[in-house]
Amino acid sequence: MVTGGAGFIGSNLVDRLLAEGHQVDVVDDFSTGSLHNLAPARASAGRALTIHHLDITVPAVVELMARRRPALVFHLAAQADVRVSVARPAFDATVNIVGSLNVLEGAREAETERVVFAASGGTLYGDPAPEDLPVRESHLQQPLSPYGVSKKSVIDYLVAYRELHALEFCALALGNVYGPRQDPQGEAGVVAIFAERLLRGEPVTVFGDGEQTRDFVFVDDVVDAFVRAATRGGGLVCNIATGRETSVNQLLATMADQAGIETTAVMAPARPGELLRSSLDVERASIQLGWRPWTELAEGTRAVLDYVAVRPGLSGPPG
Repeated sequence: MVTGGAGFIGSNLVDRLLAEGHQVDVVDDFSTGSLHNLAPARASAGRALTIHHLDITVPAVVELMARRRPALVFHLAAQADVRVSVARPAFDATVNIVGSLNVLEGAREAETERVVFAASGGTLYGDPAPEDLPVRESHLQQPLSPYGVSKKSVIDYLVAYRELHALEFCALALGNVYGPRQDPQGEAGVVAIFAERLLRGEPVTVFGDGEQTRDFVFVDDVVDAFVRAATRGGGLVCNIATGRETSVNQLLATMADQAGIETTAVMAPARPGELLRSSLDVERASIQLGWRPWTELAEGTRAVLDYVAVRPGLSGPPG
């Protein structure tokens, strides 16, 4: 079962699981996910794919899981916008904490073997000092947003359920995931935003001085980590990223060059609370999951530009 399976990362994971011959149940309320993301899966999977239009915050998800009895649950459904979490912390907690508890209760009743949880490496560790970068999993977990707090809380619940109910888990603390199908209107979608605006010939806005850094990791690499975590890394939090920092200015320059477009960024005031630097150490994932990122940033951004270029209303592939 994949919660949030119609989303950007979830739908790519569904494709991988189906390609490996698994039967997959998708649970999604389609508030941010899309049936369009599942179009390839729906076209090829036949009875191997079952889609449930359901909100994880309602008790019916527990009943569904008890009935379907998934052997493994990939829990990606979430309220994932940091700004929404600041403006509506109770809503964020309802989706991310209460909803996750419903998923855990469903997994317990279904006697599920393991839950693989999508955590957030960009918020879990707060604002680490530059000398602590790239951040290891042993770093103090001190999130500075309600979203980060809710994700940390779910990890705490996973630990408790492991002790109380022998429900195994692996939590993946993700860097800034990007790739095809990412919503340019969504949170942390700067690569998708840049691609769409560059190809439309629209101004590209950069907040602050553009020297803030992020650890960009390609979606195919992330999906591979989820699949590996299905059988490895029990009881652990593992960072899934590249361990490298890329500034927003560097990202824009790379993508503008790939698109063959000369652009000057429109500078805007820095957004309150935005981290200045972020990168995650991935050594634990290498040891425990046998995982390493393999997609270079230039290769990944090219894939995003190619994907965005063929969407309706945009010109052909970038030159």
